[in-house]
Amino acid sequence: MSEQFTNGGAMMSEANTMTPIPVGLDDGYAFTKVALPDGRLIAIPSRARLGKSGVTWIHTGRQRIFEYETDGAVYSVGAVDGSPTQFEGYPTTGLNRVIVQHALQEAGLAGRSVHAVSGLPVSAFYKMNGERRLVGIEKKRLSLKQAVHPRMERLPAAIAFVEVIPEALAAWYDHVIVNQAEQVVLDEARLAVPIAIVDIGGRTTDYVVVKDQGVVHASSGSLLGGLLDVKQHVANGIQERFDLEQVGEQLLSHAVETGAVRLHGKDYDVAQLVDIAKRELVERLHAETRRQLGLGVELDQVLFVGGGAVALAGHIADWFPNQTIAEHPAFANARGMLKYLQYVCEASDVA
Repeated sequence: MSEQFTNGGAMMSEANTMTPIPVGLDDGYAFTKVALPDGRLIAIPSRARLGKSGVTWIHTGRQRIFEYETDGAVYSVGAVDGSPTQFEGYPTTGLNRVIVQHALQEAGLAGRSVHAVSGLPVSAFYKMNGERRLVGIEKKRLSLKQAVHPRMERLPAAIAFVEVIPEALAAWYDHVIVNQAEQVVLDEARLAVPIAIVDIGGRTTDYVVVKDQGVVHASSGSLLGGLLDVKQHVANGIQERFDLEQVGEQLLSHAVETGAVRLHGKDYDVAQLVDIAKRELVERLHAETRRQLGLGVELDQVLFVGGGAVALAGHIADWFPNQTIAEHPAFANARGMLKYLQYVCEASDVA
């Protein structure tokens, strides 16, 4: 159900459950990622649907679907055919909140108070003139702080403080705030040079150019396109090839990940369909990247982050001579959000 990477450090102490836990919370349309101060990085699919699970678990230790309640509605999260998340208002919905709560539960934060930094796509955070979309930002903050209750013998993780920053800019904070000789410092060399962040996500691909510690809005923004487009393309192809009315979301995810779909107890190769879908997305991304960044000759580095930097690595490998892919790129935003909370937020902000 979830992935965990341990980047050093001990597991979180439970000695003082009253102390708020800082987390980086990248609640994306495809996956929700959590970065924790002990070095753990946790990801779960952004997969949930309205309604009860309809499953009685013979062995509670094998439970794969969990129920949560928020704003008077019950949702099922986990091994379900989830409702689509790729719509405009998703970041402020109950669907989003229950997935976030489940991610915090998977991180072992049941019963804990949480201070979080989350994000919005660049175009949802900034207007074209560089002004912040204050109404949308505040709506996201208030939504994440709204109560979510597990419908099981577990206490909720309570989000007591939330700050919201642009998603790709979070990866820039991850890039410039580094560990050196057991100390956390600003890397002056990285601060001094212009850099572009290309964040290939589920629903959107974000671009942020930072120069002289300022966001260059003429070269920053969002493209409505990401890995969920690949899934939709593959779904359409499977439906047409096998004359199906619909394809379950879990079956579809497996098909995209493995290049095979299992129907009526038999595996079928759909790798070519997946490859075509990826190539179509890559063509769109390449055109938009050239529009935003040109040839990147004035940039010191083009840094690719997001889940798409992994899934499409072979397709984007030669776009710029000065490009790199971040370490564990799917977690770059979550790591940067945690660093922003720990080292950039003023103490008064989180009081």
